[in-house]
Amino acid sequence: TLTTLDLVRKEIGDVAAQNLADALRHNRTVTTLYLGENSIGNVGVQHLVDALRQNTKLTTLDLEHNLIGHVGARHLADALQHNTALTTLDLGGNRIGDVGAQHLADGLQHNTTLTTLDLGGCEIRDVGAQHLAARLRHNTTLNILNLRYNIIGDVGVQHIANALRHNTTLTALDLHGNGIGDVAAEHLADGLRHNTALTTLDLGDNTIGDVGAQHLADGLRHNTTLTTLHLGDNGVGDVGAQHLAYALLHSTVTVFIYVMSLLILIHLDTDLTISRI
Repeated sequence: TLTTLDLVRKEIGDVAAQNLADALRHNRTVTTLYLGENSIGNVGVQHLVDALRQNTKLTTLDLEHNLIGHVGARHLADALQHNTALTTLDLGGNRIGDVGAQHLADGLQHNTTLTTLDLGGCEIRDVGAQHLAARLRHNTTLNILNLRYNIIGDVGVQHIANALRHNTTLTALDLHGNGIGDVAAEHLADGLRHNTALTTLDLGDNTIGDVGAQHLADGLRHNTTLTTLHLGDNGVGDVGAQHLAYALLHSTVTVFIYVMSLLILIHLDTDLTISRI
């Protein structure tokens, strides 16, 4: 019985997506559908969404790197409000922007099944992040949120950090490659102080320096759940590394991905796994 359908890079456009949607409408076996790296646009997404209204078996839908804009995101948001099967939605690499992010945030309001949402590289800025954060504040199902390689700045991160103070289910947050600096790091540190769910935080490839590292170190001292912190490819020097090292000695973090000097490494607990990248 076919449960996974992999149609990545099959030159599928809107017409083919419509044909596929017709087949999915009454399918009762396929649970995972990979449609990444095709040419599906807003029209094709609408057909797929129509099928999802009747399909109760599909749990994973991967639409990364297609031609989906904010209109397509609105269609998917409508589906999220009514669908009770989908647990994973990947829209990475689609240009949905702030408007699309707002639509998806609205869709999450009444959704009770989606646990993983990938919005990496979707051209989301502070406004879109604000809408997603507002939904995160009260959402009780989402576990993994990928926002890597967007354009979320200090303001957007502040909204996300505030949401972390109240959210009790998100376990993994990816903010890799967003241009996050010391101010945003301070906001996140404040969120970490009060958060009791997050276990993985990826802040790699940002612009966090020693000051931001010190803020994060302060946040880690009061956090009891974070186990993995990614700070590779930032601007943290020896001073910031030392603050982090001392904080990690008394924190729950067991995997710390960061480039730091051997001088700082010797201060770390032997139970801590260090990845030099």
